[in-house]
Amino acid sequence: MQLITREERDEFFTRFRLAALHLEMRDSYGTQVEKPHLHKWERGEPDDIEWLKPWFETVRTSTQSGKVFRRIRIISEPITDYIRWEHMDAHLFVEAGEDIRWLPRRLVSAIAFPGNDFWLFDAETAIFSVFSGNGDVVERQLYTDTAVVQLCQSAFDSAWELAIPHSEYKPG
Repeated sequence: MQLITREERDEFFTRFRLAALHLEMRDSYGTQVEKPHLHKWERGEPDDIEWLKPWFETVRTSTQSGKVFRRIRIISEPITDYIRWEHMDAHLFVEAGEDIRWLPRRLVSAIAFPGNDFWLFDAETAIFSVFSGNGDVVERQLYTDTAVVQLCQSAFDSAWELAIPHSEYKPG
């Protein structure tokens, strides 16, 4: 295991060859990048998507060259306000080329998951995001160990089979 910075993690989004898979398992996050935009939404204020455009461009460029971005969000129901906020703009991520699916937590009891959210790049490298209780990232852990990568791949594949495509998931 190697600790890496956000910038080092971000390099993988342009270096991967085939697939970038993301598994999110929290019902709420509080990253410094998101907080101002989430708070605007909570206050009923309009917000622009300028802050998301670099991500959309990264996804668009990658998918146009044949690469795959997939994301599963494991969620408790009824959903939290944070997930409601994420769902509201998820169509923009899908339009950019990300395949996003929603998976109610009640459906995953029999799946073995790693302890933290992760990105899996080309079934070779797993990068875990370790969060504090309030949703801030406290560290990023890079693994290339075969057993860890296989655990992530297996968890993702099992969850993907059960997950609901964004266009079909309607939060209550």
